[in-house]
Amino acid sequence: MPRTNHQELVLDEGHDRALTIEAPGKINLALHVVGRREDGYHLLESLTVFTRFGDHLTVENAEADSFVATGPFAKYMPLGDDNLVVTARDRLRAAFPLADCPPVAISLEKNMPIASGLGGGSSDAAATLIALSSIWDLTTTKRELAQLGPALGADVPMCVAAKPLLASGIGERIAMVPSFPELSLVLVNPGVPVPTAKVFGALATYQNPGLPPLPEQPSLDSLVAWLGRTRNDLEATARSIAPEIDDALHELGLTGAQIARMSGSGATCFGLFENDLQAQGAARHIRRERPNWFVVATRTGGAGLNVAD
Repeated sequence: MPRTNHQELVLDEGHDRALTIEAPGKINLALHVVGRREDGYHLLESLTVFTRFGDHLTVENAEADSFVATGPFAKYMPLGDDNLVVTARDRLRAAFPLADCPPVAISLEKNMPIASGLGGGSSDAAATLIALSSIWDLTTTKRELAQLGPALGADVPMCVAAKPLLASGIGERIAMVPSFPELSLVLVNPGVPVPTAKVFGALATYQNPGLPPLPEQPSLDSLVAWLGRTRNDLEATARSIAPEIDDALHELGLTGAQIARMSGSGATCFGLFENDLQAQGAARHIRRERPNWFVVATRTGGAGLNVAD
């Protein structure tokens, strides 16, 4: 089957109906922790973008439900009911009890590291919702699918949107950011998983200032200046749990990144570069210096998941 471009759907209409979709990496360019609810969930404000690099999900009609994973990080993920792909399939089917939702075979090419701050599990779940809503011909919209997201994970609604956005609350409140520039990035992970719950549980403070107003028409230069006024409030705690994050940030700084910061709860860090050529050169250098690390040059952008709003 042909692989899709960024977040596009490819559907074969033969005897065996099949579909392939990308699950993009999620990058928190800035992430401020601004409070905590009585139930313990932390309140966030985040500027979030999505990369052209990610996992690949294939869905096709089958005689019985199945789920398999391939790719460099497949061996680190569960394949049973505790996998978000399986949970998303079952939740979507339950949400449309009167629809014809026949068995499907789902295959995931797992290219993103596990527990890495790239939102891989949430993006896989969002891609599953999108893909199955298409292959099952469900009459639904992105907004309706996003409403299923919080039961799967706080990041799933924004991964359904999969475009530049400002997220608030626990991540469920989303405001799209139009006319956002595409960015050249290098993603670096030193090979240490950092559990999100452990990072939030060790936060010293959760009452921090919110994000400053975003420029109305962000350019690369104005965005870099804006990012210089922002933070990732999880970074210091994550670095205390996984000191290897310091090494990743150091390597990105040595290659000339305009901004080097941790994404999400870590341990993946990103470097923002002026163009693709600089990003690719930086990635080659870091791979030579750190051959056992996960390193990839990529871009943000793309059309967003191919479902009506």
